Amino acid sequence: MIIVMEHKAAEQDIQAVMDKLSQAGFQLHLSQGVSRTIIGVIGANTKERVTAMAVEAMPGVEKVVPILHPFKLAGRDFKPEPTQVQVGDLSIGGKGVHVMAGPCAVECEEQLMQVARLVKEAGATILRGGAYKPRTSPYSFQGLGEEGLKLLAQAREATGLKIVTEVTAVEHLPLVIEYADILQVGARNMQNFHLLKEIGKTGKPVLLKRGPCATFEEWILAAEYIMAEGNFNVIF
Repeated sequence: MIIVMEHKAAEQDIQAVMDKLSQAGFQLHLSQGVSRTIIGVIGANTKERVTAMAVEAMPGVEKVVPILHPFKLAGRDFKPEPTQVQVGDLSIGGKGVHVMAGPCAVECEEQLMQVARLVKEAGATILRGGAYKPRTSPYSFQGLGEEGLKLLAQAREATGLKIVTEVTAVEHLPLVIEYADILQVGARNMQNFHLLKEIGKTGKPVLLKRGPCATFEEWILAAEYIMAEGNFNVIF
């Protein structure tokens, strides 16, 4: 459910609505756009409880709108304006086009630096490369781990490119956050819900890849796990 505030609703009216809903145990997400403010409300029996609380009659409230589709935060109902994800001085989702390019896996310094220079010359703004690699075979190269992350940071320093790299497990998250500008959730981990929740708590930009055979709705609901933890910086 969403609470749509009036165009010129006072800050104290917005806060009063949020305080009342928060005290009732709802999880809230605030979206303040150019033309209006929307409060996303998540909880059990939301429609019945919000109606009983007479929220629609509170000062500054324009209307209360139930959300019928399964994703509550990733849709246009909650945030009508196009999303722009800020990665340093880059804005992803605006009018410009940003290309992410690089090797599947970081293998050595020479390989990565050569590729980084080439992709920058070709116009890319973000360097991708895997320090941790989920492989079908347990005997295949699994990535350099922290050494790979250090090489990515070195390439960023040398070229100015931002870094996107995959997080494959929750235990790797603190280390990857230290080095990466964008966290990548690979296709195989799209429905690793525990990982999605933990990534959602970081606030870092996230590149969420679509899983094999995943429907569009399943992909959006994977993003919902990240957004439900307060991180709306999701790139599809």
